[in-house]
Amino acid sequence: MSTAERHLASLVRQLANQDRVELVHPFSDLKSFAALVYVAECFGFRYVGVRLVGRHKVLHVYLVRSGEAWAQQRAAANAAAFPQVGAGGAVPGMHLNSLTPVPEAQPDVDLLTKVIRYDAMTEAGNPVQLRTIGVGAGVLFLLLAVVTGLYAVLLPLAVLTPAFMFGSLRVNTARRAKLAAQLTAAGCTPVRDEAGRERFVRPVPYPA
Repeated sequence: MSTAERHLASLVRQLANQDRVELVHPFSDLKSFAALVYVAECFGFRYVGVRLVGRHKVLHVYLVRSGEAWAQQRAAANAAAFPQVGAGGAVPGMHLNSLTPVPEAQPDVDLLTKVIRYDAMTEAGNPVQLRTIGVGAGVLFLLLAVVTGLYAVLLPLAVLTPAFMFGSLRVNTARRAKLAAQLTAAGCTPVRDEAGRERFVRPVPYPA
């Protein structure tokens, strides 16, 4: 069984038994995640966001079962048309036994990839967290320099560590702004989630 088939089989098990689905694999790229989200949405689920988990910041992608009538109608139609997803059968929007989109589905998967990337960048580039880490590290190195007397070693770190954090924040912000412009041009709507983070909602209903 290929990696794509294993991902699809795991996805189908979750879709069948859960109302909330979590996709995670440390080696999956965003395009693979987007393809899996596309397939899940064909079966009545909708993408709700991401989290970066653990010290290695492993990406977790989340979906929930949609209560919209059109989504459930779409799910019923696809369940009838694609009864062997995850068991070697055809998959909506994908080439057989793969997570490579067919031409008709490619634009939707590309848009999903951008939405997931934007959310992941927002999660990774939390301004308050990065500023706190940068300032905290700078103060810590400064205090250590005073206590130990190792000024030549610790004072540069007290300056460079916050500078690196603020530089990373600026780069992340610029990249997100560019991606936000692309999402807006694609018809996505900016919204604020319950934590106050900006996200983008795609136009609905999604294509059948």
